Amino acid sequence: MLKKVIGWLTIRNETIRQGLAEALSTFILMVIGQGSVAQVVIGKNSFGDFLSINLGFGLGVMLGIHVAGGISEALIDYTGGTLTVEGPTGTANIFATYPSPYMSTLGGFINEFITTAVLLIGILAINDLKNAGALPGTHALSVGLLVAVIGMSLGMNTGYAINPSRDLPPRIFTAVAGWGLEVFSASNNWWWVPVVAPMLGSLLGIFIYNIFIDFHNRPRLDGSRKPDCEGDESVEQRL
Repeated sequence: MLKKVIGWLTIRNETIRQGLAEALSTFILMVIGQGSVAQVVIGKNSFGDFLSINLGFGLGVMLGIHVAGGISEALIDYTGGTLTVEGPTGTANIFATYPSPYMSTLGGFINEFITTAVLLIGILAINDLKNAGALPGTHALSVGLLVAVIGMSLGMNTGYAINPSRDLPPRIFTAVAGWGLEVFSASNNWWWVPVVAPMLGSLLGIFIYNIFIDFHNRPRLDGSRKPDCEGDESVEQRL
């Protein structure tokens, strides 16, 4: 009987299975990452700091990779029952990213653009078996540490969305959960930056890694090895 029930519940469509895995993976990332932000904001730095946020998202990414491969009463107490986007008790930044007050929209766009490019370069390097890729079984940890390091070095200016799915769905949630449409108009209509900049930045990261590393590190079509250094005589020259 148990086998029959398991058989009925088993999804064999590959696309649906991948979608469910990605959904659960993203859920784990959001719970751990945004939970770390909530503890810092609501706890007024008594239960963490900027480092703990970065570690939270880094470890959240790690666990999310392993998985794929509501609001507490404390929030109501902190805000006094009024959910605001900005100000001394603003809490919308728990869920989505907003730029620091000193950042312009253009400066924030460039920051997210470059940060995402760095992320993609790191991910490609970690998974490049032709290069010095990560050891088997350590890819999730390596990517998690990469995200944490990016947050510690480049996350202060914009909150480092570096992924549209990390920012837009939670922002939509806050819009319908009580924060209102100000989550889209705040910070000079910032909402589109963490959606567009990461997509373009990822293309830049892929381009840079391919141009500087990957294109020059592939096996030749004739099966010959690459020269050990620039001074080595090529196969064609020897022939």
